[in-house]
Amino acid sequence: MIERTIFNEEHELFRRSVRRFVETEVAPNHMKWEDAGVVPKEAWLKAGEAGVLCCAIPEEYGGMGGNFLHSAIVIEELARTGSNGPCFPLHSDIVSPYLHHHGSEELKKKWLPKMATGEVRSAVGMTEPSGGSDLQNIRTSARRDGGDYVINGQKVFISNAQGADFIIVACKTDPTARAKGISLILVETDRPGFSRGRRLEKVGSHAQDLSELFFSNCRVPVTNLVGTENRGFYHLMQELAQERLVQAVKAVASAEAMLNWTIEYTSQRDAFGKKVSDFQNTQFVLADLCSQILLCRVFVDRCLALHVEGKLDGPLAAVAKMTSAEMQGRVADACLQLHGGWGYMREMAIGRAWVDARQARLAGGSIEIMKLIIAKQIMPKAK
Repeated sequence: MIERTIFNEEHELFRRSVRRFVETEVAPNHMKWEDAGVVPKEAWLKAGEAGVLCCAIPEEYGGMGGNFLHSAIVIEELARTGSNGPCFPLHSDIVSPYLHHHGSEELKKKWLPKMATGEVRSAVGMTEPSGGSDLQNIRTSARRDGGDYVINGQKVFISNAQGADFIIVACKTDPTARAKGISLILVETDRPGFSRGRRLEKVGSHAQDLSELFFSNCRVPVTNLVGTENRGFYHLMQELAQERLVQAVKAVASAEAMLNWTIEYTSQRDAFGKKVSDFQNTQFVLADLCSQILLCRVFVDRCLALHVEGKLDGPLAAVAKMTSAEMQGRVADACLQLHGGWGYMREMAIGRAWVDARQARLAGGSIEIMKLIIAKQIMPKAK
């Protein structure tokens, strides 16, 4: 209904390439991956070969040298088919920027090229059992001992952890400080003292593994520090706007897909002697959903443009994440309702998307945290 002017011809050529990859290599296998609870290494290697990993990483480090608009295309094409399992966006657009923007030259050259090919998979460890979004109060510690950090602690709800070759871990390097005592440290998953816990059973997104992590006197060289010691919270805040934009892009594309599936289904399904789409109620519901999605689409595209220009701030990213995730939930519920009983079946794409959509209001910071960020921006400062 509206032309998306942020993408140029080169972007659209890339989209066609990504769409072919998703339709041939991801979507046909996704149910099998959901049953297995993990996306196999082979799929990551194929993604790397197809050029859909680390799109925004410069060519000198093995990436394609694109920008976040290329990343957005990958996110949208995965969402368009309901393929919520592959953690390609987490790997490419959340983990790799920490290395690219804050890592040493040695770390960048060692890890980024293999991330781009899919040879190496990655994760980021922030959340702990004692608190979700309260990063300032993390308890996982990293104590200096000669040329090493000795890490002790626990993480939970870590996506992509089961197959990850390394994890960027948020640790307390100064236990007397709050935000000013956090550092980011790259931990290879074959190091003694590191162990993965159980793969957690989620309500939805079954192909996307989620795990516990444990660190027991895990020794990591000081050279694995990402960024500056005790400046980890600052580095996190620098990258969180993009992480929340990832969630917003995914939410809008998923909502668009659900609407399209529902239009197609109601146009074919008969009830009381006519198509479900012929009922005025159906038309009103679909028109309302279309309007909600379109508003979010225009706003999120504007945020994409600002981000590429380096102008997207945290509060605006929080607005994008919050509004799009809540919209996605409303669309999922209304579209499933129009599918009737069949919508509640796992074999139906809408049923799986409805369950998966609930995660959007938690991932990348809960809705409540987004409201706190926005409120802090708009409320008058105390004198």
